[in-house]
Amino acid sequence: MTTAAAALLRAEAVRERCHELLDACERDALAHFVLDADRLAGAADYVAGEVRRNYPSLQIPFHSRWRHFEAGGIDRITPLLKGIDAPERARIRFDLAVTSVLLDAGAGAAWRWREPDTGLQLARSEGLGVASLQLLAAGALSSDPGQPLRADADGLAQVTEETIARAFQVDADNPLTGLDGRVALLRALGHALRASPAWFGGAPARPGHLFDHLIAEHTSVALGDTLRAVLHGLGTIWPGRIAIDGIDLGDVWRHPALVRGDATDGLVPFHKLSQWLAYSLVEPMLEAGVEVTGVDTLTGLAEYRNGGLFVDLGVLALRDPGAAASPLTVDSELVVEWRALTVALLDRLAPLVWERLGLEADPPPLVRMLEGGTWSAGRRIAAERRPGGGPPIEVMSDGTVF
Repeated sequence: MTTAAAALLRAEAVRERCHELLDACERDALAHFVLDADRLAGAADYVAGEVRRNYPSLQIPFHSRWRHFEAGGIDRITPLLKGIDAPERARIRFDLAVTSVLLDAGAGAAWRWREPDTGLQLARSEGLGVASLQLLAAGALSSDPGQPLRADADGLAQVTEETIARAFQVDADNPLTGLDGRVALLRALGHALRASPAWFGGAPARPGHLFDHLIAEHTSVALGDTLRAVLHGLGTIWPGRIAIDGIDLGDVWRHPALVRGDATDGLVPFHKLSQWLAYSLVEPMLEAGVEVTGVDTLTGLAEYRNGGLFVDLGVLALRDPGAAASPLTVDSELVVEWRALTVALLDRLAPLVWERLGLEADPPPLVRMLEGGTWSAGRRIAAERRPGGGPPIEVMSDGTVF
């Protein structure tokens, strides 16, 4: 892999380049957003209040896919894994986390999913999470009927749009944004697993074998190494994106304010789904008795709940409100700018939130603020401001970003 590509496939590059755009915003040098830094204190008050509401004991879990599997206060995982040994439980949880995160990008405001066993009606991330759990539990991602509780390369490569539409209860009256994009990601995942046996094994290739790779020679795992394995091992799954010397970069986009004078000129990495996936792999490793270090190496997530929070609370404002009158594409300069500012502002916000909660002496990792936290606070204020609770800036998702 070229040095230029490798430089962007790291969480450190996300943080560095997003903060560079925030610095430009503070100089009033960006084309689309202006910053009102004085409002960050009010945002910290709002988020701290949300944390207290959601977790009065301040025992805040990670912001990960596992929260969505618990929708409605139901433990769906323990019964599923009953009687299975610890290493295989970890592999199944890796299989589930990887496939479910890839299926998660925005569902759209109209989509709903009804859980057959409980009658519970779920939307957005919770609905996508529980539906994807049932998809795997039904054996739809395994090529071996005798081993239904896994996702493997052959099973994933054969997934059809009809399979996902049926599992996610999609029809003309219940549309799911980016259905074809999700199917393409799962199929591409199957091909990527086959192509990287060092990470994913070969009999069969499955996401769960990444667990074995990470712990093969270590008593602890650095989360940054987990992210690098995800970015390098799954880089080929992202459709039609920017590449350097034939290396697919994934969730990396262009912004003219970021100048480097080399092959990475103008490129801003986010790796939103990949970072969320890495966060979601922490709990399976901990449950298997593996120590995980360097959690704060990763960044906040450049998605519309976190980003919408800063817009709705007035920390960020559009120079031209009319610029977002219609839905924007993910690669538009305005959206790239918004996402970058979101990541950097989350770093600025965290110490203010922990101070208000009396946790500044031993601050929790950023990922706990996302859960406590900014994601649900963004959802709450969106519901207060707009019917349906959509974001303040609409983005056209292809089912692979946001």
